[in-house]
Amino acid sequence: MAKTGILIEIENNTVKDTSLGVMTAAAGQEIYALVLGQDAAVVKDKLAEYGASHIVSITASGDLSSSPDLQSQALAAAVTEYNFETLLGTASATGRDLFARLAAILDQPLVSDCVQVNIAEKKVRKSHFSGKTFATLKVNGSVLLCTIRPNSIEPVAAPTAGELIEFVADVADPGLIKIVETKKAGADKLDLTEAPVIITGGRAIKAAENYKMLEDCAQKLGAAVGASRAAVDAGYAPHSMQVGQTGKTVSPKLYIACGVSGAVQHFAGMKTSKVIVAINEDKDAPIFSKCDYGIVGDIFDVVPLLTEKL
Repeated sequence: MAKTGILIEIENNTVKDTSLGVMTAAAGQEIYALVLGQDAAVVKDKLAEYGASHIVSITASGDLSSSPDLQSQALAAAVTEYNFETLLGTASATGRDLFARLAAILDQPLVSDCVQVNIAEKKVRKSHFSGKTFATLKVNGSVLLCTIRPNSIEPVAAPTAGELIEFVADVADPGLIKIVETKKAGADKLDLTEAPVIITGGRAIKAAENYKMLEDCAQKLGAAVGASRAAVDAGYAPHSMQVGQTGKTVSPKLYIACGVSGAVQHFAGMKTSKVIVAINEDKDAPIFSKCDYGIVGDIFDVVPLLTEKL
């Protein structure tokens, strides 16, 4: 078995499901779950439940939380210390930031936003040309560095004993960047790229205030709320909510498109959703040829009814 490191992301003292999915992608390997600058003991049992034979609590002389440069240096030190052949993470904001820096430090190739990984053969699968096709890539570096699209792999429990290890990285902060404050959109709002369920409003939403209807439904579903480019261009929603080729790429278990026509640019950003439900009063809308379930009807009738039933 190859030694495989997994960068673990923790929120509110809980391991993100997206990190558990990455661990499942490494099933069959000797998994080292890497926890940066947080108390790994709090999440030890959960990580062991999903296959981590070693849980490594990584610290350094400086404040890891305030410097992505220092975090990357600490990760690089862990790769050397434990002789990892593979290091995986989530293609989240954190994963994208740290793995790009790490690849530069280690001088190794990086493949981002993959949907499958074969560690034994050092092969990964990812979408190309806005999701029109998928490519299998062979990585020739000495270390396989790869980030995996959130929710693309379903977490599966694989209990192990889970040994807790303390690792103090002997690294120095280059001082290039310092995080002084993090502003979140709201504690009750899910990250669109990591949400297991998404309900999206298109141009048919008609006004910004009508997103309250989708938010009410999302609250019942434990979902995040998205928007099509047409809705964003019309001023109904901010760009941070946009799903599609020029917005965010998502891969939830359930995607509900409300008043979304189904243009190829939008579909490119959500085509890897496990189940797609479309609600549109135009029976000829392209979205109906791309969904698993379709409802022909006015979203202002259907969505409130769905919320009521939920």
